[in-house]
Amino acid sequence: MKVFIDGQFYDEANAKISVFDHGLLYGDGIFEGIRAYNGRVFKLKEHIDRLFCSAKAILLTMPMTHAEVSKAVVDTCRENNIRDGYVRLVITRGVGTLGLNPNKCKLASVIVIAGTIQLYPEEMYQNGMAIVTVPTVRNLHSAVNPAIKSLNYLNNILAKIEANNAGVEEAIMLNSEGYVAECTGDNIFILKDGKMFTPPLSAGALYGITRAAVVELARQQGIEVTEPNLTRYDIFNADECFLTGTAAEIIPVTKVDGRIIGDGKPGATTHRLISAYRSLTKQSGEPIYP
Repeated sequence: MKVFIDGQFYDEANAKISVFDHGLLYGDGIFEGIRAYNGRVFKLKEHIDRLFCSAKAILLTMPMTHAEVSKAVVDTCRENNIRDGYVRLVITRGVGTLGLNPNKCKLASVIVIAGTIQLYPEEMYQNGMAIVTVPTVRNLHSAVNPAIKSLNYLNNILAKIEANNAGVEEAIMLNSEGYVAECTGDNIFILKDGKMFTPPLSAGALYGITRAAVVELARQQGIEVTEPNLTRYDIFNADECFLTGTAAEIIPVTKVDGRIIGDGKPGATTHRLISAYRSLTKQSGEPIYP
């Protein structure tokens, strides 16, 4: 594997950063998870747009332009002969002192890793997965804003630990008001009486790239999509439920906190959306190979 670090490619064994990098010391940085399908980088512009929004929110000066970052992602995929894979794009604040002050970091670092990822077992995509609600609440907008895709993911990791302790792969996180925000790494959707619902971004949901794509696909199929505040009660009584994410894609949920969702099987609408999303991924994206 070849890893891109600040304009150069390194073998995996030599792909290193300084122990004084504030991305390591303090989680001071941002990232994107991006997918490649059929020799194309899917939704590349949207991912880089979101990356720059995260950078602006934490006053991180990007050391490369939008076009240069995009090219680095494509070049890294090509360097690793990726046709179908996963890209982790990381921007750290850079090398600084042992103090918190980000102004002591002279230059941010850009890291691009292109490989593969498999979050959930294949049978879960066929049969659905069980999830639980966990005690750890989503970060407040007035603390670490959930819209920032930062390297400080401890909030999500604590919730993931609670999911693992409960014997499941994923978990619902509520916000401080008790409304459903999102899962530890995925956005959540439900269907009820032919309509689709997903938590509003203001509830603490990430500005999901896959989330937005699924909303558009649903509307193309004539499904009404709204973003009201949702409670656990709404999830329990849904006809269908599924999660979305760049790595997860679309995965059905058939049990939440011991309650069977719908008839306990992935729903027809969920299946249609999975099919439509997979078709979209095969047809669009930034070409890796000329």
